[in-house]
Amino acid sequence: MRISEDNKLEKIIIVGDRVLIKPKTSRDQTKSGLYLPPGVQEKEKVQEGYIMRVGPGYPIPADFGYDEEAWGQEEEEVRYIPLQAKEGDLAIYLQRDAIEINYLGEKYFIVPQSAVLMLVREEDL
Repeated sequence: MRISEDNKLEKIIIVGDRVLIKPKTSRDQTKSGLYLPPGVQEKEKVQEGYIMRVGPGYPIPADFGYDEEAWGQEEEEVRYIPLQAKEGDLAIYLQRDAIEINYLGEKYFIVPQSAVLMLVREEDL
């Protein structure tokens, strides 16, 4: 799943160590042929979906060593440890930690990276 430049998600900024996931379309029918009502798949503990946006990562404190010149300088920008997840990855994540949102009629989940169990990455994306 490739993210285009004119995508409607360009305006979304994900904060910290979270990722925005679009859930994979759930199958309405089980392998044995039973049809499931809406919401049954959503209540399972583990879900999968595609990562659409990624936050900057884990914030780390700035190095505030004693320096006479530091008194006149402005505050340093926040630095981050980047996340493993990248846009376009297929993520297997814990549903209990996900926050569901609806954006422009589409369903998404905001998930902390700690709730992501596994990533599947297509290197040619």
